Amino acid sequence: MELSQESRPRVEERAAAVADAVCELVDTVSPTTWSAGAVEDAVDAIDMLAEALAAIDPEAARALAAVPAATAALRRRLTPAATEDVAEVPAPRSARPRRRGLGPGWKGVRVTG
Repeated sequence: MELSQESRPRVEERAAAVADAVCELVDTVSPTTWSAGAVEDAVDAIDMLAEALAAIDPEAARALAAVPAATAALRRRLTPAATEDVAEVPAPRSARPRRRGLGPGWKGVRVTG
């Protein structure tokens, strides 16, 4: 798909503002200045931008398909305390036994008469 040379009135302005904000962020941060909240916000922005760009066409979506897994790995790597603090709650179990499927060869009930 070819992109048009004209965008909706505010799309180009907003994309430029995002690019400017990212440049300012890059100029401001160092490896020691990131906080867990700042990492989370930046990773959320990456996810949202990838999702918006993936909507352009199927080829763009394929090119960006790895971004959600990469940002999830980054979250686990850089903010381990946030993921460790969350207690896992097991799913409630029913007292009833699980139903078994009818199997791949089941053909239904036949009534004669």
